[in-house]
Amino acid sequence: MRTRGEGRIFQRHGSTSWWCAYYLRGKEYRESTGETDEKKAHKVLARRLKEVHADQIGAKPFVGPQQERTNVSELLDALEADYKLRGKHSPQFKAHLKHIRDYFGNWRAVEVTAEAVDRFIGELLEGVPESADGETRCKAPATINRSTQLLAQAYKLAIERRHLSSAPRIRHLSERGNARQGFFTDLEFRAVIDNLPEHARDFAWFGYLTGWRKGEIASLRWEDVDGDVIRLRAEHSKNGESRTVTLDGPLADLMDRRKASRQVKTANTVNSAAFVFHHNGNPIVDFRKAWATACKMANLQGKLFHDLRRTAVRNMVRAGVPERVAMSISGHKTRSIFDRYNIVSERDLRDAMQRTQAYLVATATEGKHDPARRQPERLQ
Repeated sequence: MRTRGEGRIFQRHGSTSWWCAYYLRGKEYRESTGETDEKKAHKVLARRLKEVHADQIGAKPFVGPQQERTNVSELLDALEADYKLRGKHSPQFKAHLKHIRDYFGNWRAVEVTAEAVDRFIGELLEGVPESADGETRCKAPATINRSTQLLAQAYKLAIERRHLSSAPRIRHLSERGNARQGFFTDLEFRAVIDNLPEHARDFAWFGYLTGWRKGEIASLRWEDVDGDVIRLRAEHSKNGESRTVTLDGPLADLMDRRKASRQVKTANTVNSAAFVFHHNGNPIVDFRKAWATACKMANLQGKLFHDLRRTAVRNMVRAGVPERVAMSISGHKTRSIFDRYNIVSERDLRDAMQRTQAYLVATATEGKHDPARRQPERLQ
């Protein structure tokens, strides 16, 4: 008679195939061996017991029958549900997830290897179809990293929930030199604002003045406004930390406009919008098309909403705001990222050279009239 640690094989009622049963960490696993021959079924059981033993001594994680059947699409579904529960779901998230789903969706999760992920990365670097006519576009390392990071998160979530026991090694591409150099002058920004739809103008103004991210601005509710202070909740902040901004000057005027626009009239009633920035009472989810159209009409193609973040940082530093205070307002957690956004423009360089030349000219002029700086006369 076999002991519990040796497992067993058996036949289910009405089945000609043999099944096997075995234990790991107190849990019983049952699965069909796919064999009608008893001796062959014993060999399947013996292979499983070796895999159980390898897991017990830490040599190799055990992959059970349920884990073998789990495909990547199921992992991504679980990750997407998790993002929705945490309020992190966004069009950008869906776009990055789509690349993973299109490539790995039908794969069994246990079949995805480091080499397979590398092949996926290579194909994105070479170019993927972007339209029905077969036009391809190469993906930047930063874009690829956002997708592969989601794949890694999906595996991590599955392991935490014990749906999987291990994950493939996923390469992270270098993003050196990837920092964008985009920012707006005041005239450029106003030209874009003039071409934006009404509901998006104050939204953009808030980004221009504070440097907050689009998702952070969109999350603001009236309950987050406390007198002359706006408080961003930690769960809506990218770095997971809450922060505040005080209302003064143009920002106070902006909030006065939002208060005046809070009431939304419908056919029969008048309701108060829950969100500070809204469109007919509904939260502003995305206006990329409207933004691209406004930039095109202002002859500023290629400008991103995120360029307002860089612009706000640069404006604060130029205005003499201490860097720690500027970082607190914009929500930059590390100095290295903040430095990437404090961009030096050609005008900055030209101003620096002009000031330097003016200083040298002033110094030379002072030297001519300062007896103490005169060179001693040569002795005859």
